[in-house]
Amino acid sequence: MPRRTALVLLAVLLAGCGTDGPAPAATPSTETAEPSSAALPTPPEPDSFTLVATGDVLVHQGRALTTGARRPDGSWDFSAVFAPIAPVIEQADLAICHLETPVAPVGGPYSGYPSFAAQPEIVDALAGAGYDLCSTASNHSLDDGLDGLVRTLDTLDAAGIAHTGTHRAADEPPTVVDVDGVRVGHVATTFSLNGVPLPADAPWAVDTFAVPDVSGVLADAAAARAAGAEVVVASVHCCAEYDHEPTADQVEAVRTLLASPDVDLVLGHHAHVVQPFEQVDGEWAAYGLGNHLAEHSTRGYDTEDSVIARFTFTRGGDGRFTVSRAEAVPVRIEVGADAVRLVPADPESAARIGAVLDARGAVADGLAIVPG
Repeated sequence: MPRRTALVLLAVLLAGCGTDGPAPAATPSTETAEPSSAALPTPPEPDSFTLVATGDVLVHQGRALTTGARRPDGSWDFSAVFAPIAPVIEQADLAICHLETPVAPVGGPYSGYPSFAAQPEIVDALAGAGYDLCSTASNHSLDDGLDGLVRTLDTLDAAGIAHTGTHRAADEPPTVVDVDGVRVGHVATTFSLNGVPLPADAPWAVDTFAVPDVSGVLADAAAARAAGAEVVVASVHCCAEYDHEPTADQVEAVRTLLASPDVDLVLGHHAHVVQPFEQVDGEWAAYGLGNHLAEHSTRGYDTEDSVIARFTFTRGGDGRFTVSRAEAVPVRIEVGADAVRLVPADPESAARIGAVLDARGAVADGLAIVPG
């Protein structure tokens, strides 16, 4: 049975069955009784797990992606987009995506930049590729209003993908998923909503922050830890677009998060280009994972370069999990005339991506840049 992360912590269904007619008379048993559960040995705690994370998912309308995904019957199928890199996603114990935009109702209407409402079938493709969990806090979270936000979460739920960063209710519990016996929390935040105000009757709908103040994120991380998370991942959507170098405020926000005992890993989004990885006091940050699916047609290779981050967490002697191996898999968004695919990076692209990833000394600190 393939590895699959439990998206609901535990659900037990009890069912009984009977037979027609009178039950046979009971007879004394001479078998030795089974030992009580208290006498059974305690199974060992999981020692490690692998996590992969990827960049921004946006569906621009009227371009190669939607041309290739449209089927003769009017339906949509985006599965071929992720097929070349799906093995990397599926092999991880936990796969995290960043769904930057809301989805439209089935059948549309759909819209692209500047206010997105994507085909909901993109979520089916993410699930099919192996994603378990998505962050949803971004500057586009309210592009289709609160209805679009709720619809997106409902669509993720239907596909079996957990989520964090946007909310349908004020009292939602922290997002904590079970990864083969390890409880992993995920929090997310965005620095902007593109000028769209939070709904007056739902100010809790999107987790936001004012760069570099991450106090709200830290509170959410502490809540996830209190809910039983042994590892907490923070996804941060900010700051400057199309710049490989993180801003000073971005660096300050990331370092503040990593200084907290409640945050173990930081994943960055929004730049639409790859930004460096960095180890800070033994913990890792990916400042920007680039686009995972987008068509910024006038930007050239920068917005088509991408990376899959892969971190192996191992339990130490103190019982806490830390990253024992950090890896980056360079990939490319291959845009054709009528199709888009995510593919392993060619040598030239891999070298270019690797240079960006290492700009803050990540390779010397242990980052391995590996082929897909």
